[in-house]
Amino acid sequence: MRFPVEYEKRMRLQLGAEYDDYVQCFQNPSFGGLRVNTLKVSPECFPAIFPYPLRRIPWIKNGYFYPEEVSPAKHPFYFAGLYYLQEPSAMTPASLLPVAPGDKVLDLCAAPGGKSTELSARLCGKGVLVANDISNSRAKALLKNIELFGVKNAVVVSEAPGKLAERFSGYFDRILVDAPCSGEGMFRKSPAIMKNWEQYGTGYYGELQKQILPEAVKMLAPGGYLLYSTCTFSPEEDEGTVQFLLEQFPELTLAAALPGNTPEGVCYDGFEAGKPEWVENGTEALRNTLRLWPHKLSGEGHFIALLQKKQDAPVQAAYDPEPIHAAKLSAEAEEFMEKVGFSFDRADIENRQGRLYLMPDGLPSLSGLRILRSGLLLGEEKKGRFEPSQALAMALKKDEYPEVYSLPADHPDIVRYLKCESITVREALSPGYVLVCAGEYPLGWAKGGCGNLKNKYLPGWRMM
Repeated sequence: MRFPVEYEKRMRLQLGAEYDDYVQCFQNPSFGGLRVNTLKVSPECFPAIFPYPLRRIPWIKNGYFYPEEVSPAKHPFYFAGLYYLQEPSAMTPASLLPVAPGDKVLDLCAAPGGKSTELSARLCGKGVLVANDISNSRAKALLKNIELFGVKNAVVVSEAPGKLAERFSGYFDRILVDAPCSGEGMFRKSPAIMKNWEQYGTGYYGELQKQILPEAVKMLAPGGYLLYSTCTFSPEEDEGTVQFLLEQFPELTLAAALPGNTPEGVCYDGFEAGKPEWVENGTEALRNTLRLWPHKLSGEGHFIALLQKKQDAPVQAAYDPEPIHAAKLSAEAEEFMEKVGFSFDRADIENRQGRLYLMPDGLPSLSGLRILRSGLLLGEEKKGRFEPSQALAMALKKDEYPEVYSLPADHPDIVRYLKCESITVREALSPGYVLVCAGEYPLGWAKGGCGNLKNKYLPGWRMM
């Protein structure tokens, strides 16, 4: 592995005698990880239904390593939203932000959705998650992953942080900023990133982080937590950016990123406290930050800082909760909603140009923002007919809808269904909408009939 010259010089200074170990780790393959979706299955039960051997990730309660030779993205359980494929170190930030059901949470740089899906699972359907990415194309991938996970209480946005701050001043209890960075932790997995490093270096991204984070601070409620993370080892972008925040915003304090983390040691091998000596005038509080090193653990590395806004910090709330305009449903939509087995308030359903959305409570006005999706898309009314959405199918459990067609996950018809092909069935099925399941887990809709199922799986999601 040939590193950029300036990068090699700096890493030799940072790591000292450990530098050779760091270089040696590039001879090892990168590590594949999957994170179990706790909205659908418990981490304890998952290994019993997954067909491949798994090994627990020590620092992630619902994380597993999987063998290099398998392809979990081709298994029907991936299409059922039972897990997210994610590099093991990258699972750490969302796991350390102290989120509880009912919180108002922002993932500011969210695409493609690895952190957002974990944060939404921790909310357990209560409160709200706003998942934002300034890139509209990346935000579309984020939306798909949010819907695949069966999230009911998310808003997916594609806006600049400053535009969001105008609308959400002091609104969020928890904010995660996994910031754009120079990507040094991705060199092993994607060596081409080194060309980007040579073009932009660390200074470009350090300045970008200093533009994004102040907007996040504005949106944080007093007493709230802001978790900042990068996948780089650059002190300028890591401890240096946190030092900038502490100097610019005296209402922020640094909490221990990892419970039990002290300057003398941390809870897991490969985790280290931050290094205030690596930045100019670094405060000792920077030892509360966290570094993950690829030569010391089974992952690519990460940096994490957890900041809290003081309870008495002033805030100018620039929003009022927007009232939900309850929709009048067609008879067919009303009949369908009677079959849905999870609890919700009919008054929280909005009709926007024939599309029905189940809205989270307490949102400010979203008018003028680039919204890809607000709330759970239940389906669409078309001239009195109601067509349930793919997102609704993913948000259901098998026992929350009365008409189900279930096959073992390894049945050939499951793959045919996921490829949007027709399925012939032997049993008599309802002529209405049927929830197709791989074992216990919904995949999507079909229309029942005599001897066949009319496939209603979302074409844009089909298995290739």
